[in-house]
Amino acid sequence: MKSDNELIKDYQNGEIEAFNELVKKHLNMTYNYFLSITQDRVESDDLTQKVFLNLIKGLKNFRFQSSFNTYLYRVKINVLNSYFFKNKWNSFLHLDQIKEPSIDDSNHEKAFLSKELWKNIEMLPKKQRNVIVLRIANQLSYKEISEVLSISEDAAKNNYAHGVKTLKKRMNHG
Repeated sequence: MKSDNELIKDYQNGEIEAFNELVKKHLNMTYNYFLSITQDRVESDDLTQKVFLNLIKGLKNFRFQSSFNTYLYRVKINVLNSYFFKNKWNSFLHLDQIKEPSIDDSNHEKAFLSKELWKNIEMLPKKQRNVIVLRIANQLSYKEISEVLSISEDAAKNNYAHGVKTLKKRMNHG
C-alpha cells in the first residue's frame, strides 16, 4: 500500500485513482470524527464530503511542508468551524438544558459524547475551540496541536486550560 505522500504525488500527476485511495484510507476516521461531535449521521456525511471536496482542490497545490495528517486535521478543523458558525444560534437555544458535566482527563469520553458540551464548545473563542476539539476529539498531544494550528505548545496548553475553565463555568450554571 502506498503512503499518503506517494498517493498525493500520484494525484498531483493526474492519477484520480490515487485520490480515491486516499479517500478510502481516511474516510471512516473522518466520518467518525464528525459523528462523535454532531451525533448526527446526515450532518457527519455532509461534513465528511466537504472535507474531501476541499482536499480535491487543495491537494493539487500541496507542498509537503507538513504531514498529510496535519493538513487533514486543518481541513477538518476549518470545516468544523464553518459548521459551528452556521449552527451558532442553535447552540444558544439549548443553554437552559445543560446538565453539569465532568470535564477531567479521566472522563473525556463521556464528556465527548455530550451534545450539550459540544454546543458550549461551539461558543468558545476560535483558538480555544480548535485546541479543545483537537485535544478531545483527536486526542492529539499539545505538540501535535501546535503543529496543526501553527501556534506554540504553550499557547496550545493555555488555550486548552482557558477553554476548559470557561466550559466548566458555563455548564455548572446551566
